[in-house]
Amino acid sequence: MTHTVEKIGGTSMSRLDRLRDTLFMENGSARYGRVFVVSAFSGITNLLLEHKKTGEAGVYAHYANADDEHGWHDALSRTAEAMIAAHEAVLDNPGDVERATAFVQERIEGARNCLIDLQRLCSYGHFRLNTHLLQVRELLSGLGEAHSALVSTLMLQRAGVNARLLDLSGWRDDSELTLEQRIGRAMDGVDPSREMPIVTGYAQCSEGLMREFDRGYSEVTFSRLAALTGASEAIIHKEFHLSSADPKLVGAENVRKLGHTNYDVADQMANLGMEAIHPSAAKTLRQAGVPLRIANAFEPEDPGTIIDEQPAEKPRVEIVTGLDIIALELFEQDMVGVKGYDAAILDALTRHNVRIVSKISNANTITHYVDASLKSMRRVESDLSALYPQARISAHKLALVSVIGRDLSGLQTLARGMQALSAAGLEPLGACQGPRNVDTQFILDRSDRSVAIRSLHAAFVEDSEAGFALVA
Repeated sequence: MTHTVEKIGGTSMSRLDRLRDTLFMENGSARYGRVFVVSAFSGITNLLLEHKKTGEAGVYAHYANADDEHGWHDALSRTAEAMIAAHEAVLDNPGDVERATAFVQERIEGARNCLIDLQRLCSYGHFRLNTHLLQVRELLSGLGEAHSALVSTLMLQRAGVNARLLDLSGWRDDSELTLEQRIGRAMDGVDPSREMPIVTGYAQCSEGLMREFDRGYSEVTFSRLAALTGASEAIIHKEFHLSSADPKLVGAENVRKLGHTNYDVADQMANLGMEAIHPSAAKTLRQAGVPLRIANAFEPEDPGTIIDEQPAEKPRVEIVTGLDIIALELFEQDMVGVKGYDAAILDALTRHNVRIVSKISNANTITHYVDASLKSMRRVESDLSALYPQARISAHKLALVSVIGRDLSGLQTLARGMQALSAAGLEPLGACQGPRNVDTQFILDRSDRSVAIRSLHAAFVEDSEAGFALVA
């Protein structure tokens, strides 16, 4: 049968009880023909690994650093308490709460014993903890999604839905399976027309999802599941609409719901940290010919925004967004006509895991705009200074603001953007537009980012007659 594969993010999962009668059910009846991939409850993965934004240590970070023997034990206990509090907030049947609590205790203590054994093993000289840290990260990640999937299944079953838990986390499973094999084995015999599969966002597999995708693993599982099962559509339920800018920045009354865009725009958004979907997951869906829909979980009647490969019907600006960056500039007077500088800089950036957002160069200067910490940049500067002692190397905190659309041809976004910024009293430090006409970038002082986004959004979206549908 035709089915959809749908993913629910962590913030929405924490309001799971509110979604039961609107997202999973309709008029008291289950809406079958749908496979759900669930994330961990909000904040749980931060507690298990480390805080995604602040970097505050979670269980993994405490265990990996091992500065305090009791640090990771305490962090694991705090995580268990948070997991129990999360399901107590959404489950209303005492028996379901008891079962979910027992599940948490069994998994948490199992993980604790495993980590203790690993520590004991690595106390011998022949074994090194750092060679096992990736597996530790995978083990801990799977705890959050396994918990949320069980809680979702219990809640739906209590409401009369024929929900079925599909745990891909590989808990106590000694088989060596690829991601495709694990998904195939789990889906064997599943009939979405009569049951509602609830699938863990984390999947244990021989490729090791954390190695390449780290915290983006749930979207990779989601996209691969949609592609392998031939889903008619892949849907991500968020707590907001995919809109033309951050509503908190430009005002909820001024943003526009996109409604329809393509994977090219999604890639540009991801490059600036405004991820609709992980780029690797988007690639999987695009190559499989599966359209992606971004929907508001709390407005199930709204169709949201569809992302496919269709070109724009007419040129228009769809999104204005920005990112704090660091400009790494290498100036060498004798660079002109000499090869190798570019490759050496790229090698240093790659070695220190620095993500490049954009780049510009001239006869004797190469500037990379990167998304990285100053600590990482100091290491890059040190490497390049040793390689090119005569060069002048510097790093500056800046911001990049981008105007994005499927087709910007004829809109004069570069000239009009400069005018809009000038009218707002801003002086860009740089600007560029490629020949593909999908984005125009403006480089500014970091303190000017918010004003620049508001000014460009007002000029290209709010004053536009492009036909955006207002976000409800």
